Amino acid sequence: MQRLYDFLRRHPTGVDSFWAVVLLGLSGVSMASFPKGGLERVAGVPIVLGLCLVVALRRRAPEKMLLLAIAMGVAQLGTGVGPGVMNFAMLVIVFTVATVGERWASRLALVCSLCAAGLSKIRWPAEVPRAGWAEEVFIVVVLTVPFVLAWVLGDSMRTRRAYFSQLEERAARLEREREAQSKVAVAAERARIARELHDVVAHNVSVMVVQADGAAYVMDAAPDQAKQALETISSTGRQALAEMRRLLGVLRTGDAQESGEYVPQPDVGQIEDLIEQVRQTGLAVDFKIEGTPRSLPSGVELTAYRIVQEALTNTRKHGGPDAGASVRLVYFDDGLGLLVEDDGRGAAHELYEDGGADGAGHGMIGMRERVGMVGGTLDAGPRPGGGFRISALLPLKPAH
Repeated sequence: MQRLYDFLRRHPTGVDSFWAVVLLGLSGVSMASFPKGGLERVAGVPIVLGLCLVVALRRRAPEKMLLLAIAMGVAQLGTGVGPGVMNFAMLVIVFTVATVGERWASRLALVCSLCAAGLSKIRWPAEVPRAGWAEEVFIVVVLTVPFVLAWVLGDSMRTRRAYFSQLEERAARLEREREAQSKVAVAAERARIARELHDVVAHNVSVMVVQADGAAYVMDAAPDQAKQALETISSTGRQALAEMRRLLGVLRTGDAQESGEYVPQPDVGQIEDLIEQVRQTGLAVDFKIEGTPRSLPSGVELTAYRIVQEALTNTRKHGGPDAGASVRLVYFDDGLGLLVEDDGRGAAHELYEDGGADGAGHGMIGMRERVGMVGGTLDAGPRPGGGFRISALLPLKPAH
C-alpha cells in the first residue's frame, strides 16, 4: 500500500488524467439526454472536453486551468448548456487554485465561487414558480456553499503547507547555525591548543637551555651535577616531544572537539611540581598557599597554572642570574587570588605586553586572554623596588 501511495505521489498528472477520463465518461452519459442535433448537444462536447482538461492539468498549470474553467462556464451561459456532472471540475479547480495557485488566482476563484450559483439561477430559472424571493435566495446560498467550502479547505491547506515549510526552513537554518557554531568552536579550540603548544614548548625548552648552560659550566668541576643536568635535559626533552606530538595530532584531525585523545590539562595541584622543576634550574622560588584549598573549576585551575608557568619562564629569561621569585595562592570564598613576584632586573613592560622577548606574541597578551576567558582580572607591571609583579583574581563563577 505504501508503494502504491508513493507511486501516486510521484505521478500526480497521471492520477488527475484518470479522474478526467472518469468525468468524461459520466458527462457523456448525462449528455445522452440532450436533444439530438440541437445547439446544446453540439456546444456541450467542447465544454465537456474543456472541463475534463481542467481536471487533468489542474496541478500542472492551475492558473491557466482556472481561466479555462471560467471560459467554459461563460460558454455554458451563452449556449444554454445546463449544469451537469462536468461542472464538478469547477469545484476541483477552485480547491486546487486555493491550495497551490497564485494569490490573484485564488482571489479570482473565490469571486467566481460566490457568483456562479447566482448566475446559474438567473440563466436557468426554476420551471415551477417558487413561494417567493426568500426561497430563491436560500437555494442560491445552498448552491454556493460547496464552492466556498472548497476554497476554504484549499486555503487552509495552503496555510498549513506554508507553516510546515517555515518549520522546515527554520530547522534547516538552525542546523546551519549549529554547524557554524561548531566550526567557530573548533577554530577557538585550535587557537587554544596553539597557545598551549607555545606554553609547553617555551617552558620546557627554557628548562633545557638553563640545564644545558649549567652542565657546560660545571662539566669539569662537578661531573655528577653535569650528569644530573643532562638527565634533566633528557627527561624534559622527551616530555616536550610527547606533549607536542599529542597537541599536533589533535591539530591534524581538523576537529579538536571530536578527537579521541586530549592533552591532560594541568591544574592547581601541579603548580607545586612546576615550582620544584623550576627550582632545579637554579631559580629560587618561595611558594605559599593561604586559605583552605578546595576544588575549583577546571578553567580556573588551568589559567592559574599557565600564569605561574609563564611568569616563572619570563623570570628565568629576563630576571638575571641572581633573581628570586615568590608565588602566592590565596583561596577566597568566591575566587582564587594569584600573586607572582620576582626581584630580578626584569624586562621592559612593553616587552611583556608585546608577547615576550621571543616575539611569539603569547606573553602578557596570552595571560590576559586566559584571565578574561574565566571572567577574572589581571594586573601586571614593574615593582617599585625592582623586578616584576603579576597579580590575578580568578572568580569561581564568570561574571555575566
